[in-house]
Amino acid sequence: MARVYNFSAGPAALPVEVLERAREEMVDWSGSGMSVMEMSHRGKEFMSIAEQAEADLRELMAIPGDYKVLFLQGGASSQFAMVPMNLAGATGKADYINTGAWSKKAIAEGKRYCAVNLAGSSEDSKFTTAPGQADLALSPDAAYVHYTPNETIGGVEFPYIPDTAGVPLVADMSSTMLSRPVDVSRFGIVYAGAQKNIGPAGLTVVIVRGDLIGEPLAGTPTMFSYATQAETGSMYNTPPTYAWYLAGLVFQWLKERGGLAGMAEVNRRKAEALYQAIDASGFYTNPVDPPCRSWMNVPFTLADPNLDSTFLQEASAAGLKTLKGHRSVGGMRASIYNAMPEDGVQALIDFMADFEKRNG
Repeated sequence: MARVYNFSAGPAALPVEVLERAREEMVDWSGSGMSVMEMSHRGKEFMSIAEQAEADLRELMAIPGDYKVLFLQGGASSQFAMVPMNLAGATGKADYINTGAWSKKAIAEGKRYCAVNLAGSSEDSKFTTAPGQADLALSPDAAYVHYTPNETIGGVEFPYIPDTAGVPLVADMSSTMLSRPVDVSRFGIVYAGAQKNIGPAGLTVVIVRGDLIGEPLAGTPTMFSYATQAETGSMYNTPPTYAWYLAGLVFQWLKERGGLAGMAEVNRRKAEALYQAIDASGFYTNPVDPPCRSWMNVPFTLADPNLDSTFLQEASAAGLKTLKGHRSVGGMRASIYNAMPEDGVQALIDFMADFEKRNG
């Protein structure tokens, strides 16, 4: 069976080359006589996999030496709690910027552990833009500032990194990490669920500046302490070993393609082509303020919503899968992460043009 173009927001498509290599190594990894999923996480074979993956990620993202890289479980949603548990004790206060569904979830969890100041919001615009730097009401005594650089559901992306005047900046980069270069030194913590650009679901990558690894709030579970995870090399318990291994293969795949600078150029072309097709049409609409349009998640609606189901059925038959928009937004959504080839985006554009010609 031929592979389809999978536009799922996550779990998302993985590079075919990564899947093929994993298939080759499934039963016997590097002459070990074992599958990676059978290995002891403390054995020399898996330790070499883990160390290489971290080294490759550090190289790809130019992660400074004073930052720890953690490979954890619990998804990005667990970080909604882990961040305040580990950082809020400094002042008991934190700033949050609200730009959509995932920001809201982080805010709700943050309120369980500290006093939350809503430093900025685009809710009045129905989350079709991101607040500008001048619109942010930041607190000088906040323990940290949390934001979501890219909202997967609404397709809204910050066109800048907020200036927090020295307060640690925390970013949920689940849908943008590895899509382009980023200056990690601008952040106190960067975290991401793997199932967009990193690897399969089940792994969460956390990059945390060393000086922020301190004493968590009283009552914090041992597993939720950054200090615990950093001191044990993310192996306080058995980590998600196979997902860690697959992430390592993705890191190698990215290095072979020119690193994040090379990936950024491809991602820019994909996004520009799709937005141009939408904007040139009277049949399709994207609601997001153009400077804040996501490179990774492109929502769009049809002029006649009654055609939505027909569009989805015909797209699926054409090998263009999982284009249905999130239930809270409706319409369509094309997630065009790193593993989505330019040919896939062009196939979608061609289908959209043909569908408009027949139904517009």
